[in-house]
Amino acid sequence: MANRPPFELGEWYHCFSRGVEKRKVFENELDANRFLMLLYLANGTKPIQIFNTYKPELSKALKTDRGTPIVAVSAYCLMPNHFHLLLKEVVEGGISSFMRKLGIAYTMYFNEKNERVGNLFVKPFRSRRIGTDRYFQRVLQYIHCNPAELYEPAWKSGSVRNIRTLEKKLVDYPYSSLRNYSLPKSNNRILSKDGFDVADHPSAARMIEDARSYYADIAEDRFER
Repeated sequence: MANRPPFELGEWYHCFSRGVEKRKVFENELDANRFLMLLYLANGTKPIQIFNTYKPELSKALKTDRGTPIVAVSAYCLMPNHFHLLLKEVVEGGISSFMRKLGIAYTMYFNEKNERVGNLFVKPFRSRRIGTDRYFQRVLQYIHCNPAELYEPAWKSGSVRNIRTLEKKLVDYPYSSLRNYSLPKSNNRILSKDGFDVADHPSAARMIEDARSYYADIAEDRFER
């Protein structure tokens, strides 16, 4: 991280990382829910509390007093071997602190559970600054389209068997914030209220096209899965 330009206050960033050696880092629902808890708990000025059990309730964790948030979270998506986050720097050093707390806490959990040692995620995490509203939408759609590869392996090349079926699967995917943009009454304490408000969410076809475009762009970072 020594060569990383400082994150600018008030600016949005696409932050992402994958498992070392491309290994799976979310092996089951328990792992994914643990990471979701930490997305909330790591985003605060208070120390992380995890209730001394491998199976804390997500709903209980999301009611914990975490202190003052240190970043704004507008979107997230967990995949078996990597994750994507859309973050805004709201206090100086917030993104770096948040990513460090998140990575350390989850790695400690994962290593103890699996009796392993060492880094779990590739370091340093990658990030891309988002400079315009249009680019924000593009990144938002890219993040939410990530699970498409689980259902339509050729989607990045434009081949999708059934757009409507894929759209439903993307909305129903439990480890993404897409449903919070798709369902009017949805509530998610992980997400920040000053995120991007999508009044008319784009169709799956539009999302996929924009996501494919961003995927080609982000490939320059050599984020290999």
